[in-house]
Amino acid sequence: MRGGKIVKPKIYVTLPITNEVEKYLSEYCEVNKWTGEGRIPRDILLQEIEEVDGLLTSGIRIDEELLTKAPKLKIVSNVSVGYNNFDVEAMRKYNVIGTNTPFVLDETVADLTFSLILASARRITELDQLVKMGNWYPAKDDKAFFGLDVHSSTIGIVGMGRIGEAVARRAKFGFNMDVLYYNRNRKPDAEEKYEAEYCDLDSLLKKSDFVVMLTPLTPETEHLIGEREFKLMKKTAFFINVSRGKTVDEKALIRALEDKEIYGAGLDVFQKEPVEKDNPLLKMQNVVTVPHIGSATEKTRDAMMMRAVQNIVAGVTGKGEVDSVY
Repeated sequence: MRGGKIVKPKIYVTLPITNEVEKYLSEYCEVNKWTGEGRIPRDILLQEIEEVDGLLTSGIRIDEELLTKAPKLKIVSNVSVGYNNFDVEAMRKYNVIGTNTPFVLDETVADLTFSLILASARRITELDQLVKMGNWYPAKDDKAFFGLDVHSSTIGIVGMGRIGEAVARRAKFGFNMDVLYYNRNRKPDAEEKYEAEYCDLDSLLKKSDFVVMLTPLTPETEHLIGEREFKLMKKTAFFINVSRGKTVDEKALIRALEDKEIYGAGLDVFQKEPVEKDNPLLKMQNVVTVPHIGSATEKTRDAMMMRAVQNIVAGVTGKGEVDSVY
């Protein structure tokens, strides 16, 4: 309180927010936000955060450079389940809390995962373009349009977290698939519910018809899948990545597809985003590509945003719990 007036904590917002979210934030905080086009330039961000207590953002690198420019910063709230943009050691050093938005996007990302599985196996995007170009009838017979079955096949999930379990449930009860998984820790509940089989990574790669990447990006998982791993996979297998682009060696993936070591891929993430226009993956008919849209529905994004602002309010006021990532 200053001169009889309550001084609210200062929040800076780097991404668009709804009126509902801004109203909620304004009840507890003084809100300032970036209103320019595209992502806020780094130099402007560093100027804007000099006096702030909290930063609401998504994907912006939080490192020592930024933290030294924001001596009052208490919390960075990520509107994302991932937090590989956090330099966790630097944030610990400066006693800054980092939060994410778990739980609210699990089912939506699992939907997208199965969309990529189905679109890849049944060649949906490729055949969609053929029809739109007037090529309804194949040159000889309809074998030219054949895809591969999803039902009763084997799915291998790399990273059996909450999203992995949501994918496993769809696989087992929706498509009668055998479920394999590789994870840092075994998940007895998932094994019981979905008859999921825990196995080492090599075994999973050899047995799976669909290899689904759902692991977070960490130093241990960066380039977890590379040239050696693709050579272990079936030639009829599909590689589906809905985690982070850097969990796979993208050059090795391109070679595996070009050399027909695997049948195809469905990708929501890339090593560099936005994906470069000359990336060979964009020219391959057996690769389905979407622009990192795992959580991209209005309902889910609104829920993520509200969870993120609840985190930041709790962090700057000290009232309530936050979804701290460390």
